[in-house]
Amino acid sequence: MLRKGITESFGAAIHALNTTQLTDGVINRSKRMMLDTLGVGLLGTRTAVFNKALAYSQLFTSHESSSVWGKSEITLPPHYAAFVNGIAVHSMDFDDTWHPATHPSGAVLPALLALAETLPSQPSGLDLLLAFNVGIEVQGRLMRFSREAYNIPERFHPPSVVGVMGSAAASAKLLGLSPAQCTNALAIAASSAGAPLANAATQTKPLHIGNAARRGLEAAQLAQRGLEGNPAILDVNCGFGVYYKDYSPSAMAVSASSDFKWILEDQDVAFKRIPAHLGMHWVVDAALAARAKLENSVRNFDLSQIRHVTLRVPPSKYVDCPFPATEHQARHSFQFNASCALLDNKVTVSSFSEAQINRPALKELLSKVEVETPKDNLPSFDKMYCEVEMETDQGQRYVARCDTFYGHWRKPLSQKDLVEKFSVNASSVLCTEGVEGVIDVTGNIERVRECSILGSYLRMTSSQHEQLYSTRSL
Repeated sequence: MLRKGITESFGAAIHALNTTQLTDGVINRSKRMMLDTLGVGLLGTRTAVFNKALAYSQLFTSHESSSVWGKSEITLPPHYAAFVNGIAVHSMDFDDTWHPATHPSGAVLPALLALAETLPSQPSGLDLLLAFNVGIEVQGRLMRFSREAYNIPERFHPPSVVGVMGSAAASAKLLGLSPAQCTNALAIAASSAGAPLANAATQTKPLHIGNAARRGLEAAQLAQRGLEGNPAILDVNCGFGVYYKDYSPSAMAVSASSDFKWILEDQDVAFKRIPAHLGMHWVVDAALAARAKLENSVRNFDLSQIRHVTLRVPPSKYVDCPFPATEHQARHSFQFNASCALLDNKVTVSSFSEAQINRPALKELLSKVEVETPKDNLPSFDKMYCEVEMETDQGQRYVARCDTFYGHWRKPLSQKDLVEKFSVNASSVLCTEGVEGVIDVTGNIERVRECSILGSYLRMTSSQHEQLYSTRSL
C-alpha cells in the first residue's frame, strides 16, 4: 500500500474527523471563540472599512444568498457575505489571537455561516462546531511547520496564509467532500494565500481576513465541482513552504476508531479587551500600573509634569508608530496605546476615534515617548513583556512591567467577562432579544438542531426592533 503524502493525509483527516472526537475542552474553547468572533464582527459592521466593502459587494448578485451580520434586510452571494463578515471581524483588530501567531476564528466562522445558509439540508449546531474545529486545527498544524511562525511576524500577515487554508478545510468538511476533494480544496486555497505585512495599520488589513474566508469557501466549492490542484501542495518548499524559511511539514493522522488530539486542547487563544494589535495589551496594562504607582505617590498630579516616558517592548517594526494619524495606525502603535492609558486611565473602543487621536494633550505626551527593545525581550506573544517607565520634572521615576495581560491564554478571560464583552459589542447593533439569542444558541450550539437559528438572531437589529415596537404600539 502506497504511503500518503502530507497533503493527502490532511485531506483524509479533514474527511475522517467526526463529532464523537470533539472533546469537552475543545467544545468549550471553540464556543467561546465563536461568541467572541460574532461580537467583534457585529461591532465591526459600524466601521468605515466594512461599509466600503459592503457597498462594493452589493454590486454582485446570485441565485444563492447569505446574511450580512447585523443587517436585517441585506443579503449577498455567499462568497461576498463571507468576505464582508470576515472584514467586520477584523476591522478593529478586536478578534482572537492564537499561538503561533494568527487570528484563527475570523477566517473560518464567516465562511461556515455563509455556506450553511445555502445548503439544501441545514447543518446542525454540532456539524457547525465540527467544521469550525477542523478549520482551526488545520491552521494550528500548518503554523507548527515552522519555528519562524512562533515569533511576531515580519514578512506576511499569518491569517492571509493559514486562514484561507482553514476556511477551505472547514468549508470542505461542512460540504462533506471526499478525501481527494478535501486535498484539492487545500491546493486551490494555497494559490489564494498570502498578504504582505506592509498593509498592516491600514484599511486593507481587515481584508486579509475577509479574503481568507471568501477564498477558502470558493476553494472548497471548486473542489466539489472537480477542480484539481497539486496533491503535494503542503509537501514541498515550492508549495506552502514558500511562506517559511524553515518549513518542515508532517502528516495529519486520524483514525475514526480512536481519540484525536486537538491542538486547541493544549493551546488556548487570547481574547482582547481593547480593539488593538495583541502587543498593545501588554503595554496598556503596564502603563495603567505605572500610572497607579504615580497616583499613589503624588496626589493631584498633573500629567503635563511628565518629562519622559520609556517603553521597553519587543522588536516589531509594524507596531512602532510614534505619531499615528489614523485609527488603524493607532491600533498598531505602542506609543499611542501607552499614552492613551496614561492620559485617560483606560483604553476603549472610542479611544481610536479621530477626535481622540488628535487631542493636543495626547500629541504632547506622544512627543515625550521613547521606545527601547531590550535583547531579552523576545518577539513572541508567548515570551514577550512590556515595561513602562515615567520620569517627572522633579526626577521621580515610576516603573511597571506586564508579562501576561488579562485575556492572554495564560490568564484567560472569565466566562462572565467574555459574555460581557460580547454583550457590549453586540448591543451596539442588535436588540436585546438578538443579543441574548446569540449567547444562548452559541452556548448550546452542540445541541442545536439547525444552525440557521444563529443567523436569525444575528439579523435582529436594534433599528428593526424599534420599528416593530413602534408598529405594535399603534
